[in-house]
Formats: sequence, structure tokens, C-alpha cells
Amino acid sequence: MSNSYPNMLAPLDLGFTQLKNRVLMGSMHTGLEEEKGGFDKLAAFYAERARGGVGLIVTGGIAPNFRGRLSPHACQLSFPWQVGKHKRVTDAVHQAGGKICMQILHAGRYGYHPFCVSASPVKSPISPFKPKALSQGGIKRTIKDYARCARLAQKAGYDGVELMGSEGYLLNQFLCRRTNERQDQYGGALENRARFPLEMVRAVREAVGPDFIIIFRLSMLDLVDGGNDWEEVVQLAKWLEEAGVTIINTGIGWHEARIPTIATSVPRAAFSFITERLRSEVKVPLVATNRINTPDVAESILASGQADMVSMARPLLADSHFVAKAANNEAEDINVCIACNQGCLDHTFSLKRATCLVNPFACYETELKLDAAPQPKRVAVVGAGPAGMATACYAAERGHRVTLFEKDEQLGGQFNLAAQIPGKEEFKETLAYFAQRLKRMGVTVSLGQPADPELLKSYDEVILATGVVPRVPNLEGVDHAKVVTYQQVLRGEVEVGKRVALMGAGGIGFDMGEFLSEAHESATLHPNTWLAQWGIDPEYQSNGGLIERDSTAFESAREITLLQRKTTKPGKGLGKTTGWIHRTVLKDRGVTMLSGVEYLKVDDQGLHIRHDGSEKCLEVDTVVLCTGQESNRSLGEMLAEMGKPFHYVGGADVAAELDAKRAIRQAAEIAAAL
Repeated sequence: MSNSYPNMLAPLDLGFTQLKNRVLMGSMHTGLEEEKGGFDKLAAFYAERARGGVGLIVTGGIAPNFRGRLSPHACQLSFPWQVGKHKRVTDAVHQAGGKICMQILHAGRYGYHPFCVSASPVKSPISPFKPKALSQGGIKRTIKDYARCARLAQKAGYDGVELMGSEGYLLNQFLCRRTNERQDQYGGALENRARFPLEMVRAVREAVGPDFIIIFRLSMLDLVDGGNDWEEVVQLAKWLEEAGVTIINTGIGWHEARIPTIATSVPRAAFSFITERLRSEVKVPLVATNRINTPDVAESILASGQADMVSMARPLLADSHFVAKAANNEAEDINVCIACNQGCLDHTFSLKRATCLVNPFACYETELKLDAAPQPKRVAVVGAGPAGMATACYAAERGHRVTLFEKDEQLGGQFNLAAQIPGKEEFKETLAYFAQRLKRMGVTVSLGQPADPELLKSYDEVILATGVVPRVPNLEGVDHAKVVTYQQVLRGEVEVGKRVALMGAGGIGFDMGEFLSEAHESATLHPNTWLAQWGIDPEYQSNGGLIERDSTAFESAREITLLQRKTTKPGKGLGKTTGWIHRTVLKDRGVTMLSGVEYLKVDDQGLHIRHDGSEKCLEVDTVVLCTGQESNRSLGEMLAEMGKPFHYVGGADVAAELDAKRAIRQAAEIAAAL
């Protein structure tokens, strides 16, 4: 047992049962819940996390009735015949030495179907369906549905349930004036708004008896107008304690809040202050949550008394053995969650199975495997960006003898550039993980070594992860001294003037916009600056915890114009759950965004364009090419001429928007097939 994390690894006595440590795996919807045969895959997914040492797992949200479903085909537990498939999950987790609670989630007005209900008929800004107000009879029936769902969960072998009362779902909708406009005993004063959730908690406790964990996920910071104030949050927590909850978990922000709460630009443990504030008010254990992604962060929260437990969802997607590695003094071997949302939340909100950018095996435990190779081979991997490093590690894991060639003097490729973007500092963690893994797996790493066909001909297998080169458009004056590529900027090879035009408004264009407009050190590294920038009040003087945003965050280091040829809204192709954040930051900083642009030429005067039917010149000092990239295939062409077989992986295979998620997954698939 590690002495480095004594608080994180300390057991937690709940009276009738004991948790082996202070790590709670937070609820995440994986999409397996609705797939054919998905519960067997789900059992493997959760059992793997139980084997990895997590103290208590909470499942993705399961609806207590039809109207509570998130989507028409979402998972529901209301009938005895549904118990069997859940039992597969609980049996697998218990056999692996873990404990698991089922989250009961009623979507309320977030239900993506015409049968949704809420406290009042107030439509959500993120769903097309206007909810019906629950009648008093409907409330009573819903309470019974919750109690029945909890009893069935108990029958299925779960150790407890989590009642979802945050993020803007049904219980939250009753608790806040924003969505509760009722005139009856379930609306108005807080005791009335809290009546339904509290009656429901008491009904659940009565249904399951005293020796069953009930977690309530309480919205401690709504981050929306019409949210609760601090005194109301404290009162709710006290009432919940009286009503019989075992643990109170922290909820931060509604889904419709225009404030980032879990994206990579959010500082680590940015919201633990709110859990700490509540801790002196109640006796039940409290769980801190959001952007806790390393054992050191978890330990410091627990050691300083901010919480009794820490919740991590995506970090256990990224590394199922997070806790075991910390306990074995192998924290440097943890595959750290970089909070990119690309494989998890972006997938969930697109109704695709969740997975993880840095761990393609997540949610594919039964399908994507690295079995021992029947015949170890000599494998050469060329290029040490994410695709090359991942391929080398996975191939070595199967027992192959792997050499990784990299022409530069450092590992990382384009990820080194990405990690320089303000708010993307976490990307360095992935590079550190793979560098450590290469050592552990005994991969021979040859830096400063450009590979040629002669060098590669003796290998049994050759994988080319040679990456991409920036695409240079066919434009008059593109060789002018003003014109530079995004790679040259991020490598510090060129001076960038005060007035800048960015050609291309995809992910790279937005990254460059943030990089070049940042007037201060990244707020992600300064939590108080970041809270002020987004208008979050740590003093909690007003409802929802909101204050006026700090206008100094809107200063721009440069005058920037972001241009694209497409006529669609700039940034339309950015991540589903994070794109709005990047658009907001650039808009705040006064970046001009133009669509439907025709580029004419670059000269001493600047960048000449045609826009809205007229020609104009943007008098800029620097034009940065963010016009996409092309696969770097020169080595592949030489090998093909020689007749030497090889595989492409990552950007060398497909040069579309730099996609580390696809590259790392492809690395796993190629390595599994070698």
C-alpha cells in the first residue's frame, strides 16, 4: 500500500458497510446501456474498474419511468424482468472486489422526446421539446416509480443508488425558481420546491431499508440565473441528511449553463472550494468532483479537509487501474485524463458509444484486446507523435520487439504543439504517459534518427506514423515574408505582428486564435483568475453563484481576423461539447470571424480577399496558414517502390483535422492485428 496517498487510500466507514478507499467513480453514460448485448460489455467495463481498485462505482443514469428517459430508447428500470441484465453487471463487479451503485436519473425537461415532464412547462434551451408540468398525481406516481426503481436495483445486487439532483435534471428543475413556477405546495418557497425531492428520498429509504447506500447528487452551484443561493444549498443538504441519505455528491452547473465545468481549460479541482464550504454544515460524507485527474490532486483535496471522497469519472475511463497504480507507487504510469471530451461526452451527445481519446480500450474491453503475439516480430515504427508512440507501446505489449524512430530530438510530434495552446496544458500528460510506457515496455527509442528504406528493410513489420505537413494553398503571394504556417508559430520560429489574419477556421484556426490573442498567462493555471473570467463567485453572494465576468479576461494581445472559405458558422466542426467555449473566448477577445471568404493574394499591403461581393484588403502584419494539412507520405512512397509492405497510422493515413482520438485507436487496432 502506498504511503504517498494515505487519505485517498483510507477506508470510509458508512456504518453498515465500508468503502475500501475514498475514490468514487462518477456516473457516465457509455451508450452500452442501449446496445444489443451491451450489458455484458458493461459488466466487463465496470469489472475492469473494480479490479483497478476504485472504492465505489456509480453507473450511468437509468430512468425510473418512461417519461424520465433521456431519449426514447434510453435505459429504464421499472419491471422485475429487467433485473437480470443488471445482475450481470453487479455480479461481475462484486467478483472483482468492487462495490457499485446505480444512478437513477429522471431527465425532466432535458428528455429528448415529446413525453418529457418538468416542474413547470418551461422549455429548455438545449432541447426542442417543451415539457408538460407534472400534476400532483404525477408527482406521487413519480415518487413511487423512484422507490420501485431503487428496490429493483437492490434486488439486482447493487450496493446502493445515486439520486441525480443536479446538472439541471428533473429534481434540480423542482428545486430552482428558474424552472419551478408552480403555485401549489410544490412551488414557491424552498420548503415547497424541495418537497418532491425530499418525499422521494424518504420513499426510497423506506423501500430499501437502512443498510443500502443512498447518494444524492446535490447541485451546489447551479451557474444559471434563477439558481439557488448558498443558504438554500445548505438547507437542502441538511434536509437530505435528515431524510436518510448516506452520502452527498457535488453537482456543478446545469447542462445549459454557459460556463465550462469539465473541459480541459477548466483548472484542476476548480470547484472543490464549494464542497469544502458545505462540509462544516453536515455530518454525512461529502464528495468533491470535477477536474480531479491525478492522485496528487485527489490527495490534496482530502488531506486539506475539503471533502471526504473524490469523484472521478473520465479519469477512470482513461485509466481503469488509476487507484491500483497510485497504491503501488506507480502514479507516473497513470494514463491521465486530459478532459478533451472527444471520446466520451462528444460521443454520448451524438448517441455513439463512449470511449476515450487516450485509452481506446475503454468501453471496448470485450472487443479490442492486446493478446500475446503467437510469433514475436521485429517491428519498426517511424514517427513519435501520439500515433507512433501508441503503436510502439501496444505492439510491445503483445510481445513484439519494437524500435521507434523519430527524426526530431524529442517525442510527441504535433502534441507538443497542441500542449502550448492556452487551456490545453493537460496534453503534456499524454506525452509523459507514453514516454514512461515506452520505457516500461522496453521499446528501443531512436531520437534524431530519420528513417530511410535501407534502415527499415530488415524489419518484419513497418508502421509509418510520419504525421502531416501543413497544406500551403495555391495563392498569389503565398511565399511573401508575411505568410507563416501554424507550426512555425508554435515552434517559435517566426515573429508574429500585432495585426494578424488566420486563414482557416477549423480546430487549428481556433487554437491559433486563442494562442495569439492570449494577453496573460493561461487562466487554466490560475484558478481564481479563471473563476473571475467566467463570472463564478467563490463568495456565493448571489443565486446560482454568478457574478459579472471580469473584463480584463477579454483583452487581446493582437488584432485578429479569423477567415474561412466555407459559408457555415466558424467553428461549426469543433467538438460538440467544447466548441461553444472556444467560440466564446475568441468572441470575448474581439476576434473578427468571417465566412464565405475568397482569398485573392498577399502583398506588402496585406491579405486581399473577396467577401460579401466586394474586394477588400486586410492590412495585417502576419498571415498564418491554418489551411489544413497533408499526409507526410514520402517515405511510404519509397517503401512502396521497393516492394516493402508497411502500414500507415494516424495523420500519415488520414490528414483531416488533427485527430489524436482516431490516431490512437488506429494504433491499437493495427497493433492488435500484427
